[in-house]
Amino acid sequence: MTTYDDQASRGGTAARAYGSVGEDLTAVVERVRASVEGVIEGKPEVVRLSLTVLLAEGHLLIEDVPGVGKTMLAKALARSIDCSVRRIQFTPDLLPSDITGVSIWDQQRRDFEFKPGAIFAQVVIGDEINRASPKTQSALLESMEERQVTIDGQTYELPSPFMVVATQNPVEMEGTYPLPEAQRDRFMARVSIGYPSPDAELQMLDVHGGVSPLDDLQPVAHAHEILKLIEAVRGVHVADPVRRYAVDLVAATRAHPDLRLGASPRATLHLLRAAKASAALSGRDYALPDDVQALAVAVLAHRLLPTAQAQLNRRTAEQVVQEILQRTPVPAEPQQQTGLGMGRGTSPYGQQPPRRL
Repeated sequence: MTTYDDQASRGGTAARAYGSVGEDLTAVVERVRASVEGVIEGKPEVVRLSLTVLLAEGHLLIEDVPGVGKTMLAKALARSIDCSVRRIQFTPDLLPSDITGVSIWDQQRRDFEFKPGAIFAQVVIGDEINRASPKTQSALLESMEERQVTIDGQTYELPSPFMVVATQNPVEMEGTYPLPEAQRDRFMARVSIGYPSPDAELQMLDVHGGVSPLDDLQPVAHAHEILKLIEAVRGVHVADPVRRYAVDLVAATRAHPDLRLGASPRATLHLLRAAKASAALSGRDYALPDDVQALAVAVLAHRLLPTAQAQLNRRTAEQVVQEILQRTPVPAEPQQQTGLGMGRGTSPYGQQPPRRL
């Protein structure tokens, strides 16, 4: 039997592209991971998901109760990378021009001059994003999807890499505006930090008791290194059975009786891109069904809308995704094929260059 390891080792151009920077990727990622985990104690899975979204060119929504470190996670990730960082405190009186920028009349030049807004940064932290009006929230739609901003008919490109890390509080809903489906769909993943374990909380008292660890946090990776890592992740090979598995999972959300809105085709793309980044973080140049499974809840759940009956039965979107994962068959490893002009141990997926997302 030919395993995924065998077929991916012959992944062609994508595998060679990854291999040229594979060691650098591991070293850089470990530095960033250690830097962030020095601030967020006891949550390695949350830190890993944040790095996965960064390398997959996505955006991250951090949703949890107050005081668990949502903003601190966003700041730690931003400060660990030598990129431009801007923080936006979303409030009801925040205007779209405060985010995107505005054209101001210059008396001396007798012409309009564009003043960039806070969105013109490589890492944008949106604190309590659901406190701004829907009109202001919509100012992020173009920038998050197309990585550009259009003002007065003029289009301005955003810097690269570009990532939006937004936080919101799910329990205090007074004076807030829930994110519409179109906005949530642009976030690659949603993560909840949760309360720390007693040991981690005790360690937090020692580390955070005097000064904030963010004060001494220095960048451990440069922007050009992150761009190289992103390019390497793009070259990670995804076999056809793994692609089909992701499509089957997303399609199941659209037919589930407990959901009135399933996941979009963008969700499928995000799931595959996140799986490729997860594989790279694990030191592989090919994705496995395990990568898709591990990320399905984080990538899909926040896009789904349960029916009224499901809400009455206290069925959450996360539970529905878990049920779909249990019911959807996992693809078996590709079988060795003989008699087709292929040598022993040669995978059918290595006969043509792997496609890229």
